[in-house]
Amino acid sequence: MPATGASTDTQAEPIRFQPYDTATDPLFSILVPSWNNLPFLRLCLDSVRRHSAYEHQIVVHVNEGADSTRAWVNSQEIDHSYSLRNVGVCRSLNAAATMARTRYIVYMNDDMYALPGWDRSLYEAIEALGHDRFFLSGTMIEPAFTNNPCALAPYDFGTTVEDFREEELLAAFARLEKPDWCGATWPPNVVSRRLWEQVGGYSEEFSPGMSSDPDFSQKLWLAGVRHFQGLGDSRVYHFQAKSTGKITKNPGSQQFLRKWGITQSTFGKYYLRRGQPWRGPLPEPGPAPGLLLATLKSKLKLLLLR
Repeated sequence: MPATGASTDTQAEPIRFQPYDTATDPLFSILVPSWNNLPFLRLCLDSVRRHSAYEHQIVVHVNEGADSTRAWVNSQEIDHSYSLRNVGVCRSLNAAATMARTRYIVYMNDDMYALPGWDRSLYEAIEALGHDRFFLSGTMIEPAFTNNPCALAPYDFGTTVEDFREEELLAAFARLEKPDWCGATWPPNVVSRRLWEQVGGYSEEFSPGMSSDPDFSQKLWLAGVRHFQGLGDSRVYHFQAKSTGKITKNPGSQQFLRKWGITQSTFGKYYLRRGQPWRGPLPEPGPAPGLLLATLKSKLKLLLLR
C-alpha cells in the first residue's frame, strides 16, 4: 500500500473533498493514535495492509515515541502527526485528522488486528445508504468478556503480540455469529470527513479521553444523524491492551452529564439503543417510563454535582 510519509506537528486547515476513484485512490483515512506501543502498532498496520479490500491512507499520531515509534513510521513512510508527550486520544485524533485526504475518516486503535473484509463491509453499507449522515462501527472480537453487548467475547486468541494465535483466529473468525447491532460508537468506526469537521472532531475537554466516544456520538445525534449501525461482519480482533492504566483519567462520566444533562448510560440505552438488534435508523426516544425515570435520575445526579 503506497504511503507519502508526510508529517506535521501542528494543526492545519481542513482539506475539502475531492472526487476519487476507489480503484486508484485511497478510500478511508485511517487514524491510529499510538503511545509507546510499537509492537501492537506494527501488527495493526500490517493487518490493515494485508486484509483490506481497498487502498487506504494511514495516519498515525505518535505520542512521545520513546520506544522508537516515530523512527519506525518515518522508515515506513507513514503519514503521521507527533506530540512530545502523550496528549490523549482526543487531541491525537484531531491532529491526525488534519492530514486526512479522503472522504471518510476511520478511527482504529493500535491494539486492533483488522480481519479480512473489515473495510469491504463498511464501504458496501456506505454505498447502500447513498448519503453521509451515518456513523458505522465494526465489531470487536475480544479475549475477555466485559458486558459489552456489541462485542464478540470471550474468544481468546492471545493478549500479546508474542502469544497471538493468528492462524487460529483467521480460521475461526468468520464462523462466529453476530448480526448487525444498534449504537455505533467504539472503534473501529467510520464517519464522513464532512460530518467530522461539522461537529469539530473529538472534544478535547475530555482529554485524555474517558467518555469521548459517547460524546462524539452525542454531537452527531444533535447534528441530525440517526444511522448508528454496528456491522456484524466487519471485524477486528481487539487485544484489550489498554493504555488507560498508565494515565490520570479525566472524570468522563461527570463531564458528559454536565455537558449534555443526561448520563451517558441513558444516552446509550434510550437514544443509541446500544447493543439491540439493528432494525434501521433510530427513532426519536419516546416518553417511555424507563426513559422518564432515567432522565429524572440524571437531573438529580446533576444537582449533586453542582
